[in-house]
Amino acid sequence: MAEYRKMITTMDLQKMKREKEKIAMVTAYDYPSARLAEEGGADIVFVGDSLGMVVLGYDSTIPVTLDDMIHHTKAAARGARNSFILTDMPFLTYHGTVDGTLRNAARVMQEAGSKAIKMEGGAEIAEHLQACVRAGIPVMGHIGLTPQAVHQFGGYKVQGKSAEQAQRLLADARALEQAGAFAIVLEMVPEELATLITEQIQIPTIGIGAGRYTDGQVLVYHDLLQYASPIKPKFVKAYAELGAAAMNGISAYVEEVKGSKFPSEEHVFHMNAEIIQQLADHDK
Repeated sequence: MAEYRKMITTMDLQKMKREKEKIAMVTAYDYPSARLAEEGGADIVFVGDSLGMVVLGYDSTIPVTLDDMIHHTKAAARGARNSFILTDMPFLTYHGTVDGTLRNAARVMQEAGSKAIKMEGGAEIAEHLQACVRAGIPVMGHIGLTPQAVHQFGGYKVQGKSAEQAQRLLADARALEQAGAFAIVLEMVPEELATLITEQIQIPTIGIGAGRYTDGQVLVYHDLLQYASPIKPKFVKAYAELGAAAMNGISAYVEEVKGSKFPSEEHVFHMNAEIIQQLADHDK
């Protein structure tokens, strides 16, 4: 368990980039997972809209609502009170008017207890990102494979492999930095491109499926612990097998209930024998 330390700030994250200290970010969606992420030493506890698939059972992130994000961020913030809590802005909550974006972002900051928000997209969202920053809301960008646009991409595919795509991602990274983003997630891009972007911008990059040379890494709690996570992408490393342990435990419980082995003597409560006799006599 990591020792207690003061809460990380956006300035700390930028200092970590300058000093080449890697940033560790964990995606967590509720009180217990966020608490364990904090106690494990994560620099950022991220409440991602991937909760739609991981804990709500949707096929994508698209059905996730702003109310969903606020609800789950509240729980995570209660579990990780001393952490930098970052929240995803869900699908189409920052693509209308700038005023609409500000109202949605304000709800996350005021109601959920978040310290910052994350937006997917490049130059096309820069105006909205900049408006939030000017209003005092820290914003992390996200380019490469952006799950909210998965249907546009035709699936979960590596982005930036062609020269044209790579140039666009470089331009997007620069646009987000110029707009005031404090960091950028790079998802499912070639290591070489992620390295180039990391070298060419002054703000931290957080990789997920983006190779070894970004300024930090992010993995989902359920993936890195293999907790009811049926899909294991190439970029995920499992550090524990909680799902298998949990299933084995449940199976053992069911077997003991079926075989009348649980509860046993050690798990039950007893009454005074005289009271039992009084009850029995009363019914005669």
